[in-house]
Amino acid sequence: MRPFRNEKGIALVMILVLAAIALAIMTGLIFLITSGTQVSGVQKRYKTAIEAGLGGADITYQFIARRGEATGQNALLSALSTLNPVIYSASCTGTNIAGQSFTGLAAKLNTPSTSWSGSCNGLVASINPSLTSTYDMKFDLGTSPTYRVYAKIVDTVEGNSGGDEGLLKGGVVLSNTGEVNVLSIPYLYTIELDAENPSNPYERAKFSIIYQY
Repeated sequence: MRPFRNEKGIALVMILVLAAIALAIMTGLIFLITSGTQVSGVQKRYKTAIEAGLGGADITYQFIARRGEATGQNALLSALSTLNPVIYSASCTGTNIAGQSFTGLAAKLNTPSTSWSGSCNGLVASINPSLTSTYDMKFDLGTSPTYRVYAKIVDTVEGNSGGDEGLLKGGVVLSNTGEVNVLSIPYLYTIELDAENPSNPYERAKFSIIYQY
């Protein structure tokens, strides 16, 4: 008896195996290319949100510099009108060490958080774009897409520093040896920022900032 050696069709089987291997390789390459493109897009959107948040932080610092003073704050709002800025926290109240009472954003900028009323919502609630009571201000940055920045002062430690009023005396040398320099104690603000694309809230970046003024 002769052994069974029928090899008819082996070429077709080999071609099918090689085709399957090639198809698997091509599928893997397409998946890697597609995934890389998606990851690059996500990183680009996140970086853009970060830049919007940093820009929002700079604007927030400008409001802090006004310390809630009505004339200066209104002038800044007018200068930033193209950003559609809105100030909230109108019902917030607080009292500083000297016993002075403040209302609205000025309360958060001039009084310690330990004196704030419940409506100030300091550390009580995190920023929720749908609830205006959870942030102090908002403004829009950029175009196509536009990012909306929400800012909130969550804690204030009172100091004695203030805005630069220039050189108040005629010189920089003490007038007499008995003059005592006042120790500068800066205000410390803890700020939270949320920068996001209104049309796609998943494109967002959050910041927690300690700012010394």
